Amino acid sequence: MRTAAALIIGNELLSGKIADENLVVLAGTLRSLGVKLVRAVMVLDELGVIAAEVRALAAAHDYVFTSGGVGPTHDDLTIEGVARAFGVPVVRAPNMERMLREYYGDRITEGHLLMARVPEGARLVAGESAAWPAVVMRNVWMLPGVPQIFRAKQPLIQAELSGGTPFVSLAVFTTLDEGQLKPMLDRVVAAHRDVDIGSYPRWSGADYRTKLTFDGLVEAKVRAARDAFAESLPPDAIVRVE
Repeated sequence: MRTAAALIIGNELLSGKIADENLVVLAGTLRSLGVKLVRAVMVLDELGVIAAEVRALAAAHDYVFTSGGVGPTHDDLTIEGVARAFGVPVVRAPNMERMLREYYGDRITEGHLLMARVPEGARLVAGESAAWPAVVMRNVWMLPGVPQIFRAKQPLIQAELSGGTPFVSLAVFTTLDEGQLKPMLDRVVAAHRDVDIGSYPRWSGADYRTKLTFDGLVEAKVRAARDAFAESLPPDAIVRVE
């Protein structure tokens, strides 16, 4: 199974000024590609910290996706951090510079041109969904933190990482609480080790008390786990099965 990690970067996130919207988008994209997001790290805009996290995550996962820190201001340190992680300099990408000059015209400044910086050896991944290409250094994708632009990059990831089997997700909704469900749930978890099983209670505003999810890459195994759990419940405790 291919694995991925996310590195979410920004003082504004850890100070509570802005809520992150990108992690859930990335997780959905990766699930559709059969890539399991197994780790997410959120850090401040600190060059040494970014470099250390990129180095560690890139060594331990098939893919790493960063969010934030790719603009032209003093706190945009992701490009330099990734370059430091791989021991390469930061250079100006000619294609990015050309695009910036065409876009800004006479208004172009040295500040704008900072957005043409990439780690030496990085490649640009372009597509119709995004006005600007994504910068990829080995297995690290450097994505913008602005949610609208982050979402526009997702088709680029889908095109590059296609070919995998998407995750299958099924569910059982029940009127029982987690304390009541635990004995049945433990038996199903023990018997279906290849399926990720989650339990999510709701306290109000829903027609069920607990939602159980069953996730995996092999549909037959996921369906078997879900059905085994549903069959262990009293019929009147099941709200619906999906």
